[in-house]
Amino acid sequence: MQPAEIAILSAALFVFALVSKRAETGIVTPPMAFAAVGVLIGADGWGLMELHVTDAAIRRLAEVTLVLTLFSDASRIDITELDRRHAIPIRLLAIGLPLAMLAGTGAAWLMFPALGIWGAAALAIALAPTDAALGQAVVSNASVPHRIRQALNVESGLNDGLAFPALLVAASLAAGSAGDGAGAWARSIGLQVVGGPLVGALLAWLAALLIERAARNDWMDETYLRLSTLALPLLAWGAAEAMGGNGFLAGFSAGLVVAMRSERLRAAAADFGEAEGQLLTLIVFVLFGAVLVPDLAQMGWRHALFAGLALTVLRGLPVAISLLGLRLRPATVLFLGWFGPRGLASLIYLLILIEDYPIPGKDDITLAIVATVALSIFAHGMTASPLARLYGRSVGSGGTAPEHRDVPHFPLRLQRKP
Repeated sequence: MQPAEIAILSAALFVFALVSKRAETGIVTPPMAFAAVGVLIGADGWGLMELHVTDAAIRRLAEVTLVLTLFSDASRIDITELDRRHAIPIRLLAIGLPLAMLAGTGAAWLMFPALGIWGAAALAIALAPTDAALGQAVVSNASVPHRIRQALNVESGLNDGLAFPALLVAASLAAGSAGDGAGAWARSIGLQVVGGPLVGALLAWLAALLIERAARNDWMDETYLRLSTLALPLLAWGAAEAMGGNGFLAGFSAGLVVAMRSERLRAAAADFGEAEGQLLTLIVFVLFGAVLVPDLAQMGWRHALFAGLALTVLRGLPVAISLLGLRLRPATVLFLGWFGPRGLASLIYLLILIEDYPIPGKDDITLAIVATVALSIFAHGMTASPLARLYGRSVGSGGTAPEHRDVPHFPLRLQRKP
C-alpha cells in the first residue's frame, strides 16, 4: 500500500471510532461502513486505491487474517464443555452445516452447471461458515436469551474451521488435481487435513505447558503474554506449511487446544480479538469494497438469486431440520435461520480459490460469493438490532421455555463494553 492509501484507511478508522459506541445500537455496522469506504476509494470510485485481487499483499494479509481469526475463534470455545446444554450449536454444526453444504451444492450445480459438481460444492462450502460479527447486536443484546446468543456464538466460532477441510477436498477435485494420480492426491490431502492439525495441536499443547509454568513462576509479562497469542498461530501456520500440512487448520487446532489447556492464553487471545484482530478484519472489508465489489457490475440474475437463496432457504431449511425435537419456538428457529451472516471466512476462502485452484467457471464462484457477502453485510447489519429487540420481546426474559435454559458462557469475538 502507498502512504496515501494507509492514511485513508487510518482516517476511516479514526472517524468510525468517534461514533463506534453509538453505532452499536444503530443499523450501520463496522463491516458496512468499511466496505462502503472501500467502494468509495476503489478504482470504480475515487480511484485512490488501485489494487487487484491477485496482488501478493492482499493474499498475505488475507492469509494472516484467516489464521489469526481461526485461532482466536477456536480459542474462545472449550469443546470439552460442549454438552447437552449446548444441543443447539452442536446440532447446527453436526447436522445443519453438512446439510447447508449439500443444499448449496445442489442449488449451485443447477444454477451454474459449468462448475460441475465439485465446483458447485466448493462454492457452497465457501459460503457455509457464518460470521457473527456481521450481526454483533444479536450475540451481544441481553434481550435475546443467553442460550440463543451462545448458540450463534459457538456456531460461528467453529464452523469456519470445520468447513475448511471439505473446501480443500472439493476445490482440488474441481481443479482436476486428483487426475494427476489418485494415490498422490490422497496423500497430499491427507497430509494437509491431518498433518496440519496435528502440528498445530502439538505446538499449542507445548506452548500452553510452557506459558502456564512461566506464569506460575512469575517469569512472564502480560504484554508478552498477549504477543504470544500472535506468535503461536503464526508459528503453527508456518511450521505446518513447511511440513506439507495446512497452516490454516494448524491455527484452528492450536486454538482448540489452547481453549482446553491454558486459561491464560485463552484470555489473552480474546483480548487480541478485541483490537488487533478487529483491525485486520476491517482492513479486509475495505479491500472487499475496493477490489471485489466492482465485479458486481458483471453480475447476472443467477448470481443475485443464488445470493438470496444462500441467506434464506439454503440456510434456513438445514437449520430447521437440525433443530427438530428441541421444542424451540418457531420464532427461535426463524431467528437462528436468518442470523447466519456470511463474511470474513467466505471472503478469504474466495481468495484462496481464486489464487490456488484453476476451477472451470471460477467467475461464477467469484460473483456468487461477492454478491452473497455484500448482501449479507447490509441485510444482516441493518436487521440485527431491530430483530434482536423484536425477538427478545417475543420470547420474554425468563421462564421454563427451552430458549431460557442455562448454558455455559463462552466469550464473544467482540465483547460489548459498558
